[in-house]
Amino acid sequence: MTEAKTLGTDYDRPASLDAPNAPRARNRGNFEKNAWLFMRFSGLALIVLTFGHMFIMLMWDSGVHRIDASFVADRWKSPFWQVWDLTMLWLAQLHGGNGVRTVIADYSRKDSTRFWLNTLLALSMILILVLGTYAILTFGSAS
Repeated sequence: MTEAKTLGTDYDRPASLDAPNAPRARNRGNFEKNAWLFMRFSGLALIVLTFGHMFIMLMWDSGVHRIDASFVADRWKSPFWQVWDLTMLWLAQLHGGNGVRTVIADYSRKDSTRFWLNTLLALSMILILVLGTYAILTFGSAS
C-alpha cells in the first residue's frame, strides 16, 4: 500500500497520529503558560496594591483635600512609597500589556499586522515605564 500524497509537510502532521501511545515530548519553554500565571499573580498583587493605595489616598487623614504637588513630593521622598508606586506602575503596565498582546494574537489575521501591533505595544509600554519610573524617582528633587 502506498501513502497518499499530501500538500503539507512532515512537520504539519501531529506526532500523535503516527504513534498514538507514545509519550509526548516536554516543551522546555512555555511562554504562554508563564504569561497566564503572571496575569493571575500580578492581578492579585494589583488588587492589594490598588486598594491599599486608594484607602491611604482617599480615606486616611482628611482624604483627597490634602493631595497636591507638595504632598506627592513629600510622599515620594520615602523609599517605601517609591517602591509601592513603582510596583503598581510596573505590574499594571506589564499586566495590561500582556492582556493587549493576547487580544492582538487573538484578533489579528496577518502575521505582519500582528508584528507591527506588538511592536507598537512594546514601544508604548517602554515609553510609559521609562517616563513613569523617571517621574517617581525624581519628582520634587529639584526643589
